[in-house]
Amino acid sequence: MSESLRPGPLSGLTVITLEHAIAAPFCTRQLADLGARVIKVERPGTGDFARAYDHRTRGLASHFVWTNRSKESLTLDLKQPAAQEVLAELIAQADVLVQNLAPGAAARMGLSWDTLHAKYPRLIVCDISGYGDDGPYRDKKAYDLLIQSEAGFLSVTGTPDEPSKAGNSIADIAAGMYAYTGILSALLQRNLAGTGSHVEVSMLEALGEWMGFPMYYAYDGQQAPGRNGAAHATIYPYGPFKAGDGKVVMLGLQNEREWKVFCDIVLQRPELAADPRFDANVRRVENRAVLKEVIEACFSGITAEDVIARLDQARIANAAVNQVGDLWTHPQLHARQRFRSIDSPAGPLQALLPPATVDSFDARMDAVPALGEHSEQILRELGRSDAEIRQLQTDGVI
Repeated sequence: MSESLRPGPLSGLTVITLEHAIAAPFCTRQLADLGARVIKVERPGTGDFARAYDHRTRGLASHFVWTNRSKESLTLDLKQPAAQEVLAELIAQADVLVQNLAPGAAARMGLSWDTLHAKYPRLIVCDISGYGDDGPYRDKKAYDLLIQSEAGFLSVTGTPDEPSKAGNSIADIAAGMYAYTGILSALLQRNLAGTGSHVEVSMLEALGEWMGFPMYYAYDGQQAPGRNGAAHATIYPYGPFKAGDGKVVMLGLQNEREWKVFCDIVLQRPELAADPRFDANVRRVENRAVLKEVIEACFSGITAEDVIARLDQARIANAAVNQVGDLWTHPQLHARQRFRSIDSPAGPLQALLPPATVDSFDARMDAVPALGEHSEQILRELGRSDAEIRQLQTDGVI
């Protein structure tokens, strides 16, 4: 981290992570953002398999670039005793261990919470899995799409005719964020109690929490929210509407006051506010198909720009229907200077600052590591000589 940056609150802490894919790497990148030293242990030759997901970011994998900046890469073949010895030395000096290996893999390597806590009472151990450490689903494989399905997310996402997955790894992201906040909580607890904690996060439970609204909406066997494409399932009008020039405007109403203003200024049909089909949100939802026709008929003679102008005049929430690439040039993000240049094996890349800006420290925005880039440096820190390091390379340990 540059000496000109104000160090973050996790500076001086060391995180060892046995991670792959998204959930754990997303968690540990947040810790690195706050200044923690994150040592990512990878398999020699191949590394985290997310490195090979695609080659879209100047030859690097998009998922990997997103979730692995500011980390150090150490390659270890953990099937070999010499590698296990290195890992043990690192864990002995660490503050946090994170792993999202296959179910039972960490325990078989002697890295269960019970074993590690007995040796290192201050160590925080975070286990991320698909379904948790026990229960009938404990040993099931879990990938993001499968958890989206298992958690009922697909049942409320998509169109009436076809369910759709989220366009990003929402189950992994949910699990990674709860692991991140769980570790922060455990660090605070360690300051109070002096001992480490076991943080356990399952992808199913993380996404289950995010399904809270539809779960309560369907409480006691009531009908669940339907799939309504880009429109809100239980508030209307709230979603995309086509203007006369064929462009789509996204808008959203939240209350009856806004409905009256919307009818008066935007639709320029104030009488609709009292129409018994539309005079309360529950009736607008029931009659959404008819109301959509009414709204788009009102918009049919004007452009999307005109619609937005009316919405802004009425102070009705609205948004552009952007494409993914538009985020790289979004005027609001650039006005707030949210992009930074980070290094990578492919050269400089642009990256978004972490969403939470804290005025007392600077977010760490260091390089995306090449596979094994820091192996020799870390081994020298552990006291290995150049000759010993060369032997470990010859033996395929690193």
